[in-house]
Amino acid sequence: MSRLAQSLAGVLGALAESIRVQVITGGCISAAFRVHAAQRDAFVKTGAADALPMFKAEAAGLAELRHSEAVRVPEVLAVGTHDDGAFLALEWIDLAPGTSAAEHELGERLATLHRTTGAQFGWRRDNTIGSTRQQNAPLADWVEFWRVRRLCPQLDLAAERGADGRVLERGRRLLELMPAYFTSHRPVPSLLHGDLWGGNWAMDAAHHPVLFDPAVYYGDREVDLAMTRLFGGFGTAFHSAYQASWPLDAAAGYRRDLYNLYHVLNHYNLFGGGYLSQARAMIERLLAELGH
Repeated sequence: MSRLAQSLAGVLGALAESIRVQVITGGCISAAFRVHAAQRDAFVKTGAADALPMFKAEAAGLAELRHSEAVRVPEVLAVGTHDDGAFLALEWIDLAPGTSAAEHELGERLATLHRTTGAQFGWRRDNTIGSTRQQNAPLADWVEFWRVRRLCPQLDLAAERGADGRVLERGRRLLELMPAYFTSHRPVPSLLHGDLWGGNWAMDAAHHPVLFDPAVYYGDREVDLAMTRLFGGFGTAFHSAYQASWPLDAAAGYRRDLYNLYHVLNHYNLFGGGYLSQARAMIERLLAELGH
């Protein structure tokens, strides 16, 4: 950690020997630390040297969200390497679980974020969803983007991992039929957090919402909203505030499994276990809705 302290000394305005490093538990992708310095503290993620592109992409995503001025995200202090590997340093924010009022504000602010739009679907660079590469090469057609940049890569990874042929066969069939879910829905390319589960938001000391750990790109805003219902962590106050700010299409629930399938397949590819059964059930529900 001494070399990491030396790397951060200039950023934090402190002598390396005065910096204290405190381990933070709970992360499953990177090691995390609170770095104490005289002028300011920092939240620091570290990894092997090959984690640098992932950290650079996360830093760029946070900057993209920050530029929208829609919702608070941590300021990026530094991203780089030291002798022991790569690191990402962010401002330290004292976080707490969100209150109902903070959830309400988050719903409003997320709707504001989604009003930041791009020319195409995707982003200027690839990033990661968890530790899985997320392909973002821009496309003008949203259905094609969701097929070739999101579901196809996850099904390919599932095949490499040994997923049973029936799941893969039915998944490929879903890809063929997917346009049926978009007969009247024409989304605009909204700026998305991209990994909006309940563990990636909290409340700061002033009781305002904070977003972090993004997997940024421009896509259908329903993707973010679908994920808020996948693992919980977002209550009625959040959903009501978003709906009041920018109502969703009446058929948004119809596409929810289609969007969340991406994350469930990714969880299978990262962690295995029962996620494949969950993905299988989602694929069968989606095909049944189309009469297949």
